[in-house]
Amino acid sequence: MQVSYTIEPDLTAEAFLDVLRRSTLAERRPIEDADKIAGMVAGADVIVTARDETGALLGVARSITDFHFALYCSELCVDEAAQGHGIGKELLAQTVKAAPNCKNYLLLSAPKAVSFYEAAGYTRHDDCFLFA
Repeated sequence: MQVSYTIEPDLTAEAFLDVLRRSTLAERRPIEDADKIAGMVAGADVIVTARDETGALLGVARSITDFHFALYCSELCVDEAAQGHGIGKELLAQTVKAAPNCKNYLLLSAPKAVSFYEAAGYTRHDDCFLFA
């Protein structure tokens, strides 16, 4: 499978919603609220996409950053049918390339994805907190 990775700031909310539904993230995102999904896409600073040779969307990494210190990847989603081919790992690598001056690249793992991040060699941080 040939995959192309692109910074895609104009990704539509519909396309993002579609790949969310085809990934395991849909159960933890407000997929029934079109306005919220549209706001999530519009409010992103970096959107990296993975598409196959036909242009079909396989995955998205959606992040918020100041481009100088920290980048938070809010969604890393890959179509379940395309998982296991390194797409998620490359989406994160392309995200880092999009904001190379940052010193901290962060994400919160969904429970089912912890093994992916561990196998990919990412550093686990125990001092993460949710507030509000």
